[in-house]
Amino acid sequence: MTAVVLEDVSKWYGQVLGVANVSLTVGPGITGLLGPNGAGKTTLMKLIAGLLRPSRGRAAIGDAAPWSDLAARRRLGYCPEHEGIYEELTGLELVTAMAELSGMSRRRARERAEAALVDLGLADAMNRRLGGYSKGMRQRAKLAQALAHEPEVLLLDEPLTGCDPIARESLVARIRDLGAAGKTVLVSSHVLHEVEALTHDIVVMFRGRVLAEGDVYRLRELIDEHPHRVRVECDRPRALAEALIGEDHVTRAAFEDGAVELMTRVPDKLYDAIPAAAAARGVKIRALTSPDNNLQAVFEYLTEKK
Repeated sequence: MTAVVLEDVSKWYGQVLGVANVSLTVGPGITGLLGPNGAGKTTLMKLIAGLLRPSRGRAAIGDAAPWSDLAARRRLGYCPEHEGIYEELTGLELVTAMAELSGMSRRRARERAEAALVDLGLADAMNRRLGGYSKGMRQRAKLAQALAHEPEVLLLDEPLTGCDPIARESLVARIRDLGAAGKTVLVSSHVLHEVEALTHDIVVMFRGRVLAEGDVYRLRELIDEHPHRVRVECDRPRALAEALIGEDHVTRAAFEDGAVELMTRVPDKLYDAIPAAAAARGVKIRALTSPDNNLQAVFEYLTEKK
């Protein structure tokens, strides 16, 4: 089982800090690398891929440093965010060439390139020039070249950018399959719902630093010190609020048409109290949601603190 290991890694460009003191281990399965544009996600990916050398610290694939070890680089597939595609090549020519660069024979490289392109829905387009591909097709071609040599580690930098909904759903399913097969997959995105669709294991980056890492539900616990909002849609919101506002953990109630939004510092207590209060007051509940119980809330809170 191959892991990506970063030990106190920093990278700066003159006076500009790209990544600061990052220590991280990414094992088999899918890990989402989440952060806004400029957070340092691409720099981190390039350090792991061996395209950049750390200014300080150590980046490794298993026990080998990709910057200096060719064998380590051949164990990974990299799908970059930005395109550097040779538009005069066909999809098959590009993916075959990249597979050959990984060390495969020409015959084997072509076989694997064809299989990867078919797998990603480009069977009918593999002999067309890349210059005529749509944005979504180019994304799939980039992913095909990252997969063709069957790497143990996959670095996917914003792989869903520009994809239409059907292509996006297909790629999400394919990436999930790779994680389930035991590959070590690191996927970056600045779009929160994309990360949630792929995995619950995330690393949150902001201004070159890792703010938090782990399961999204564990990260949610980080913000329970702040009032947690619970929205209840019901037929008598004021009656429900009157029954709950006396609870010591409920701090506020705000009313909307047909709903009440309650704020609490102990969410579990409130979730337990709502059904009992509704039954006692004869309130019929239509829906219960939490605007804070999602990755967006975690991310906003963590970045607000910096």
